[in-house]
Amino acid sequence: MNFCSNCGSSNIGRRVPPGDHLPRYICDACGEIFYHNPKMVVGCIAQWAGKILLVKRAIEPRYGWWTLPAGYMENQETAGQGAAREAREEALADIEIGMLYTHFSIPHINQVYIMYLAHLIGPKFGAGEESLAAELFSEEEIPWDELAFPVMRKTLELYYEDRRNGYFRCHSGDITYENHDRRQALEYAVSSSP
Repeated sequence: MNFCSNCGSSNIGRRVPPGDHLPRYICDACGEIFYHNPKMVVGCIAQWAGKILLVKRAIEPRYGWWTLPAGYMENQETAGQGAAREAREEALADIEIGMLYTHFSIPHINQVYIMYLAHLIGPKFGAGEESLAAELFSEEEIPWDELAFPVMRKTLELYYEDRRNGYFRCHSGDITYENHDRRQALEYAVSSSP
């Protein structure tokens, strides 16, 4: 941090404020404390005629890889509104938000993912500005080896498992690296509602 967004001072220090337990950036001129908290990512599994909607990313990270429509939640919107907005932006799709489906904390990248089940309102969709393509896939057609993010793969695996079982449950968990070493395999700790 170079300047205080409150007063413009460049006199910024990093220390533990009174009553806190973590170091924060603090403006020494006005006392403003700057909290850097995890980002919320919201998205959906948009369904139509037994298939789900995936988008091919036109931006980094993972340019050219496939993912579910999702992105950062904006201020002044609910998680469901954010998921619907992301479907419109990335896939030009209008959706009806259903139940909360997965909730994953990913501490090594400071993100929390909230994914909903959703239905396309008609079979109209296309590639938005952040996408190279948007397509409907059956389970057998999904490009599993070209999925952009482990959290999306896990969400899809749970989706198809639930679909085979005949009912959908809400899943919550953490996605971490073993021993915080990003070269090691991911660990998934998932609990599911009854």
